[in-house]
Amino acid sequence: MGHVVKTPAGTWRANWRDPAGRQRAKTFPTKREASRFLAEVESTKSRGQYIDPQAGKTRFGDFAARWEAARVVEATTSAATRSALRARLLPYWGTWPLASIDHLAVQEWVNKIAAELAPSSVASLHGKLSAILGAAARARLIAANPCEGIRLPAARKADRDGRTITRDELVSKLLPVVPEFYRALPATAAGAGLRWGECLGLRWSDIDVDAGVLHVRRVVIEVRGRVTVKPYPKTRAGRRTVPMAGFLSDALRIHRKITGGGEQTAVFTGPDGGHLLRGNFRRRIWRPSLVRAGLLGNLAPTDDGQVIATWPTSDSEDAQAEFAAENAAIKHIVANAHGGLRFHDLRHCYATWLVSRNLPVNVVQTVMGHEQATTTLNLYTHASADHYEQIRRALDADDLLTDNQGDE
Repeated sequence: MGHVVKTPAGTWRANWRDPAGRQRAKTFPTKREASRFLAEVESTKSRGQYIDPQAGKTRFGDFAARWEAARVVEATTSAATRSALRARLLPYWGTWPLASIDHLAVQEWVNKIAAELAPSSVASLHGKLSAILGAAARARLIAANPCEGIRLPAARKADRDGRTITRDELVSKLLPVVPEFYRALPATAAGAGLRWGECLGLRWSDIDVDAGVLHVRRVVIEVRGRVTVKPYPKTRAGRRTVPMAGFLSDALRIHRKITGGGEQTAVFTGPDGGHLLRGNFRRRIWRPSLVRAGLLGNLAPTDDGQVIATWPTSDSEDAQAEFAAENAAIKHIVANAHGGLRFHDLRHCYATWLVSRNLPVNVVQTVMGHEQATTTLNLYTHASADHYEQIRRALDADDLLTDNQGDE
């Protein structure tokens, strides 16, 4: 059992042994405080919840480094965490002793960054801080995770206007203006609902054009320009067989004639046979194609041979400038236009087209590679003009009027 003694300086020292049998002591101004502390120590020891008072002096930055080094996660997850630590967490919390980070301090930090960042970004940063402090609590460095019960800013529903296009817009407007060497890549995202990494992970042995199916077996991961091939998809449900749209089968037949390659050759590569980098594709192929298709900004030739470029800005206003050549106008729109259809939005389109055709959600879930049907409903389906017309027809139906009269 511990005991309390008076020191020569007139203070009171609580003495006890920790669970490992090591002698510990802490000094207090009064005997009552020392006794109260000692009683709490003995209580936590009996409950198996003992926390060494010195452990909380570990600085957040030092523990975060150990925590990050010990984790076994995907490369993309690790890169995102390191970025958040470097940009936001360590500059603020790095020198704080773990025991000094209490619930109020975390709430004040959340309120501060909420004035600068979107709610989703705040939630992401809070989640990473909570993971680190939760690990500190499990390591018995602090008594509890101070991130629990924090009030986060309400998440705003993302505005997805313009983030889907119709099948006709894809086939008649967008695909024809994509350079022929790359055309089958967006066709695969839209015609089979594949993610970027799943598209790049395809080999010709995964595709049966005659049967109209492809098999998702592996993915390509890119972190800071370094590309690796992972021999399994994002989740267990991600390993799947997907029926292909007719326009995709046609695009892949043409693509194989252009690129050649054996059964184990990657379907999508750069012109030199190397890996495609997502940022380069977006800047050099994807966004210029959106401009040419009339899906990002607008190009209008003038009578004197000039080109007037119009593009959306971040403040919801349109900007305009005149250029001597179309390529210069396209390059300027690509660099300055706000928003626009993302490559990943083609996957949104795929799911929306299927659901709008009344395919069962569990079927769409399977071909999308989702583990939960709620993911399919919440993330990848959007109201369309066709939905609105179906609602109008349902509300105007004669049997609905008859039913209402019968209830009176």
